[in-house]
Amino acid sequence: MTSFLQVAQIAAGLLLVIAVLLQHRGTGLGGAFGGEGMSYRSRRGIEKLLLRASVIFATVFVLAVIAQLLIPSI
Repeated sequence: MTSFLQVAQIAAGLLLVIAVLLQHRGTGLGGAFGGEGMSYRSRRGIEKLLLRASVIFATVFVLAVIAQLLIPSI
């Protein structure tokens, strides 16, 4: 079970990094400090897909980490 959780962590971590790197540059933290004038627009198409994928991969990663901490290793 522990090896499955480790594989899940590695896979979710790599997919999360890829999903974040593929996102548009202007949607980062720089937009919060005035870096982009169009901060109030809805995400469509691939931007929406990448955002949802990032949230899903981050959730899977965190849940796998918590599960590995709670399950005693054998």
